[in-house]
This record gives sequence, structure tokens and C-alpha cells, in this order.
Amino acid sequence: MANTGYQQMIFVNLPVRNLDVSKKFFSELGYSFNEQFSDETTACLVISDTIFAMLLSEPRFAEFATKPVVDATKSTEVLVALSAESREKVDELADRALAAGGSPAKEPMDFGHMYGRSFQDPDGHHWEVMWMDPAAVQG
Repeated sequence: MANTGYQQMIFVNLPVRNLDVSKKFFSELGYSFNEQFSDETTACLVISDTIFAMLLSEPRFAEFATKPVVDATKSTEVLVALSAESREKVDELADRALAAGGSPAKEPMDFGHMYGRSFQDPDGHHWEVMWMDPAAVQG
């Protein structure tokens, strides 16, 4: 694929039971929302300049899905992994998620050159926060 200067974006679509609870949770993690792409059934969570999570009420999500919507507290439909710039930033985001009402998803992972923690948001979606030593990636 040729580099045309176009910066590709990703929009992860997630069903949520209560849009207000989800917005409050992610706001407490320090994220914002793009109101231009939000309404009473949808909130556009801004993760970075090119990464967004579309939080859709379950009925709205079902309008786009061709299969039944899963209950993320009982089944895993996706693992969303976010990079962090340091081990400390991994801990900071994971700790904020737990303090905001999230729950642990699994035990922390520490391989020295790679460190990660995970949490579940209020709807049970599994989020991973990972740091990798840049020297290990290059080597």
C-alpha cells in the first residue's frame, strides 16, 4: 500500500447499555467526545487524532449489526488494545479506569520489555493498555 499522506482512522463500534454511564466512565479516564458525531443514542469517544470508539446504545448498535448483539459481561466480542508511552502511563490509565467504576479483566502482564494491564468498562468490554520498550521493538 503506497503512502499517499492519508492518515487512516479507526472507529471501533461498541454497544452500551447506558450511554450516560459510559460517557461518564470514559470522561473520568480523561477522554473527550466529538459532539459532531454524537447524539442521544451515540457518543463518539476520542482516543487520539485517528482513533475513536463509537459508543452506541444497544438498540442503535443493533441497527448496524447483522448478528445478535452479545452481552460483553458474558462473552468476549473484542479486545481493544491501547498503547501507552510508559509503564507509569499504563498504571495511570488502568488505575483511573478501576477508580471510575471499571473492573479488572485479568492479571497484569510484565515481561520486562513489555508491560500491560487490562480492565473492563461498565458494559464489560475488555480494554488492554500496553507499553513496549522502544529498544526491544527496534532490535
